[in-house]
Amino acid sequence: MSSNISAKQVAEKLLQVQAVKLRPAEPFTWASGWRSPIYCDNRKLLSYPYVRDYIKSELSNVVFETFPEAAVIAGVATAGIPHGALVADQLKLPFIYVRSKPKEHGMGNRIEGVLQPGQPVVVVEDLISTGKSSLEAVQAIREAGGEVIGMVSIFNYGFDVAVEAFKAAGVPFHSLSNYSTLIELALEKGLVSEGDSATLQDWRSAPDKWGR
Repeated sequence: MSSNISAKQVAEKLLQVQAVKLRPAEPFTWASGWRSPIYCDNRKLLSYPYVRDYIKSELSNVVFETFPEAAVIAGVATAGIPHGALVADQLKLPFIYVRSKPKEHGMGNRIEGVLQPGQPVVVVEDLISTGKSSLEAVQAIREAGGEVIGMVSIFNYGFDVAVEAFKAAGVPFHSLSNYSTLIELALEKGLVSEGDSATLQDWRSAPDKWGR
């Protein structure tokens, strides 16, 4: 994982451009059906050139330092694609991306771009929640002959289910920032109250049951 200082700096950028919204009193509904007091949309980072550049550099540094043997960068559709492409460009590495399902026409590809069997691949995600879609992309790359050596993401909710899933899949992962750091910073900045902070921590411990 990232250092506490850099994790806090990244969290500050996410809050600054409102890529993360906190609404304990008016929860969001995720695609999974979960009720949630937080919504993270890292696509917004792309609209702010200086923040985008900062995130690109931070992700690239993690890949360069942690996975120096990386030969290919893979983005996960759709939100991981632009960030992955930026990292690949910075590191001057080939880029591929993984669709959520095979293309329904043409070549019917699940993976777009050129991947040679045995190439070490680092996967770039915008955020990790349960890890399900991220690990499906990992599986697709493995089935195509790539060797996934790790994953990097901008943000991570820190769910136990994700930690266990990545461990079982044998995929080390690193996130620039995380839920605990972000909530701590939001409290420090007065963006949430002590009561809201407690609510946010309750959600984090049992997101599938919260708000029912």
